[in-house]
Amino acid sequence: MNIKDSNITIMVEDIDKSVAFYESIGFTTKNRWGNNYAQLAAPGVTIGLHPVEKSTAKGSGNTSIGFTTDNFEDAITMLSKHSIKAEPRSEEGGQFLHFTDPDGTQLYFIKPKW
Repeated sequence: MNIKDSNITIMVEDIDKSVAFYESIGFTTKNRWGNNYAQLAAPGVTIGLHPVEKSTAKGSGNTSIGFTTDNFEDAITMLSKHSIKAEPRSEEGGQFLHFTDPDGTQLYFIKPKW
């Protein structure tokens, strides 16, 4: 057996709102099966969105999903344009921009120093 593809599935309350959010930060819709499931892709990652009704489990717990960027200022501008609140942070490894999706999943852009 060979693994042919993979994705990270995020449980969401409003699939339309979540699809719009991920498209606004640069993902493209790869597949969508009505309101049952959607796959969105960016270089190196595919995210699945699966709707749940009023999930008691919110956000991503101890997990966060990071996206490398070569232009940190463009990332700040893009998030601001879509009224997505972000928290910048710098450390030895690079510059980070932390934010969440509509369901509280922790995401970040990084401009690494390596």
